[in-house]
Amino acid sequence: MNFNHFKKNLKKDFSAFQKVRVAVLGDSATQLLVTALRGYGYEQKIDFQLFEADYDQVERQIFDTNSEMYHFEPEYVLICQTTEHLSKKFYYTTHSERAVFWQNHLQTLGEMCQTISQKNKKTKIFYLNFYELNDGIFGNFANKVNYSFLYQVRKINTGLMELGQELRNLFIIDLASLLTQYGHKNSFDSKFYINADMVWGLEFLPMLAKRISDTVQSISGKIKKALILDLDNTVWGGIVGDDGWEGIQIGNLGMGKAFTNLQIWAKELKKRGIILCVCSKNDEKIAKEAFEKNPDMVLKLEDIAVFVANWDNKADNIRQIQEILNIGMDSLVFLDDNPFERNMVRENLPEVCVPELPEDPAEYVSFLQELNLFETASVSDNDEIRTKQYQEESVRLSEKKHFANEEEFLANLQMEAKIQPISKFNVPRVAQLTQRSNQFNLRTVRYTEQDIEQIAKSENFASFTVSLKDKFGEYGLISMVILEKKQGFIFIDTWIMSCRVLKRGVEALLLNEMVKFAQNDGLQTIIGEYLPTAKNGLVKDHYQNLGFSSKDKIWELDCGTYQLQKHFIKHG
Repeated sequence: MNFNHFKKNLKKDFSAFQKVRVAVLGDSATQLLVTALRGYGYEQKIDFQLFEADYDQVERQIFDTNSEMYHFEPEYVLICQTTEHLSKKFYYTTHSERAVFWQNHLQTLGEMCQTISQKNKKTKIFYLNFYELNDGIFGNFANKVNYSFLYQVRKINTGLMELGQELRNLFIIDLASLLTQYGHKNSFDSKFYINADMVWGLEFLPMLAKRISDTVQSISGKIKKALILDLDNTVWGGIVGDDGWEGIQIGNLGMGKAFTNLQIWAKELKKRGIILCVCSKNDEKIAKEAFEKNPDMVLKLEDIAVFVANWDNKADNIRQIQEILNIGMDSLVFLDDNPFERNMVRENLPEVCVPELPEDPAEYVSFLQELNLFETASVSDNDEIRTKQYQEESVRLSEKKHFANEEEFLANLQMEAKIQPISKFNVPRVAQLTQRSNQFNLRTVRYTEQDIEQIAKSENFASFTVSLKDKFGEYGLISMVILEKKQGFIFIDTWIMSCRVLKRGVEALLLNEMVKFAQNDGLQTIIGEYLPTAKNGLVKDHYQNLGFSSKDKIWELDCGTYQLQKHFIKHG
């Protein structure tokens, strides 16, 4: 990534791109960061509409609720307070004040976040943490002196992580780890800092802009959901068809260590909820033997949601995997050591992310970690069982072939649903559904955990969440509806469902519950809205199919004449 390239992007046409309003507040000059962020946005088809506050006006812009920033009405507020300026404040404190410097800083930040949220509860706050500067006053002993600057910086960074858990609309941009990757000398420009108070160097700014943009995209639902792995010389060294499962390079000796590290990385992603798949030119039985018999393999067959090993075109096999997973092509990452295979997939499936892996497998993991491909805005307990859920779904689809019709199949599944309002226990999963769901999403409104908590507390809203299980296993929390109570009717603010349960009857179950709720409140009308996107065409006829009538681009349902819809789901 090159700063001058991004600068040239500013002259291009952004008009067709998603518009995102960001206020940038800094205690040092931020002009070049703004340039990098907007230029990088072009690469990602984002029109970053930026408000840049005057130099060193962070607190004034935030605490003055009539400031220019609030008139701009930002969706995101990016606060850039630098280690250099932090050190100046620190050096002007007394000896006794230094030991609690970190507490005072975090208290002020908490007050800033509170002020922003009071003005607009939907605003997300991005805060850059601090790189660790050892000023040389105490040397290594700074780690044992609570009034050293290094000690205080580390306390602030730890406190930021804790504050981020407490304030769900606060997102930490990890500048500290980014600088660890690239090195302070490669990131800091002394001449820029002395002459213009610009802290970061030109070649580092694109990296920082990417991390900021990655976080914006994760909140808006543009995330990677699946990692598809080639096998030979990617997951292990050598060719299993020639070398046998005993002869592949894996383990903690020699080059095997590089492939073991990749497998460890992939398995941790799986635990976090990323779906692992295999797409390999191999004999399936021989390929699976390595997973089943080689004791040094970290990845096991139970870690793989979809296993495709044959001699067909890899682009076609990836299409097959995508159809099974029922997620967008742009949610897939494909790793392959072979440049020919990578290029073929890029040409045939341009939406799939295909990293240009280094030639040396020893560099695989560090290269992939730097790419930050799997940024997320939320995690939930459901993530760890996602692979198992896709494996169970594969069994269901095989079972379906034995039934003469859809109704017999659905009745045989023995489905049971648990319907309950949003609670503090399912807030992470509900927020995650709004951020991850693109296809079955009627209005595509994204909510953070803080947004969901506020909706759950509001008397103006009602909500239903659906957890489903059948004889094959647990689906988890797979659908949710947010209803807004209006004067005389109920408006469906959000209706989202996992595509894994399409045509299982969940839509009918939920609509029956919504009608009962409306009738209990003495309301006779439910109004829905479909806002088309590039990905939700699946539900364009959703309301029509459920018996709603169209009126002025919205959909209405008369609860008084509604007949309960048939489904095969038991629920309490």
